[in-house]
Amino acid sequence: MINKYTLDNGLRIVTEKIGYVKSASIGIWVNVGSNNENDETNGLSHFIEHMLFKGTKNRKANEIAEEIDNIGGQMNAFTSKECTCFYVKVLDENIVEAVDILSDMFFNSLFKQEEIDKEISVVIEEIKMYEDSPEDLVHDKLTEIIFNDSPMAYNILGTEQNLKTFTTEKVLNYMKDKYSPHNTVVAVAGSFDEESFVNLIKEKFSKWQNKFVEHVDKDSHYERKVVGINKDLEQLHVCIGNKTIGRHHKDYHSLLVLNNIFGGTMSSRIFQEVRENRGLVYSIYSFVSNYSNSGIFSIYAGMSYDQVEEAIRTVLKEMVSMKNGKITMKEFNRAKQQIKGNYILGLESTSSRMSAIGRRELLFNEILYPEEVINSINNVKFEDVVKIANELFDIDKLSITFTGNLNKHKGIEEIINEVLGEEYES
Repeated sequence: MINKYTLDNGLRIVTEKIGYVKSASIGIWVNVGSNNENDETNGLSHFIEHMLFKGTKNRKANEIAEEIDNIGGQMNAFTSKECTCFYVKVLDENIVEAVDILSDMFFNSLFKQEEIDKEISVVIEEIKMYEDSPEDLVHDKLTEIIFNDSPMAYNILGTEQNLKTFTTEKVLNYMKDKYSPHNTVVAVAGSFDEESFVNLIKEKFSKWQNKFVEHVDKDSHYERKVVGINKDLEQLHVCIGNKTIGRHHKDYHSLLVLNNIFGGTMSSRIFQEVRENRGLVYSIYSFVSNYSNSGIFSIYAGMSYDQVEEAIRTVLKEMVSMKNGKITMKEFNRAKQQIKGNYILGLESTSSRMSAIGRRELLFNEILYPEEVINSINNVKFEDVVKIANELFDIDKLSITFTGNLNKHKGIEEIINEVLGEEYES
């Protein structure tokens, strides 16, 4: 049973009791991510996530870590394009201590300039780590293309140039402007006493004053591009993608079924054909990144420079095959079963349950029960998948990003454009 409570200041609490576990996962979800930022503040949402672990009025940074370890808990946080989440998983007997630590970090962090300066260096190293990962690099570049003129195009980590401008004042002003009870959800899943937990959250959060925070979802104008990034790499790394629908769209689960059939698993079309049958790549898969109102469907592949033409041509042929409805019922039913299986297995984790109810309430202001999700997957029809394939696999709308040694291996962009310009319809 999932329950929802709303405090007088607008803070929402969502709870789900799970009778067969002895732990609880608790998360504070704030509707603030990189899509709330501008050119000057890009990276601040993620930076604040880091800074909440750097000491409060009541605890030094090492004391936060030690107290969580002392109760055998696990604490972490993450920032996405649409939200920031601070969460902890503990034994049910330690919930009071966990909430005390979490709320102390949330309300009493000091944001000392000396700690900010140290953390700027840490995040710059994090940016460099991602830039050294070709897989991340090509996907980030594809994201920039698809969301080109909206804040959704921003890198969540920000830029080195921006990070060096962060000060205590800038951090505090951003939190004051963007953090509010009305755009925050506290979620808990696992073993806990319902009444005691709600009262505990009231005690810690009810004095937080509400204010309206405008959240503008600016849509982007997408134009297909082919973009290469020169890096001294032994392989060429390629990302092929298109703009697609959001999580709340009626065809969302049809898209998941399509992705599963096309490249989401080791039994998928492109893994079997491009890797296993033809041996053109070592790694290839497709995935969807869905947000509230839009998303990205992308295919990643790593290959030798001399295999790029045949590999991309084979992927495009598989796209056309699916557009033409050449999907077996075995593939279709297997995909639905895999999605249901993965979803149900995920429900056995209190962290996953907490994330599901917290994110859903935060972004869509609704409670969605597992039975409803399973029904939505079961109700996906064969023709729904073919319809999505025809919308998504329009070769004239596909963008491609790639990275590798473009000085040594010239003409890659010309090869890609030539392959994209070929006739595939049958």
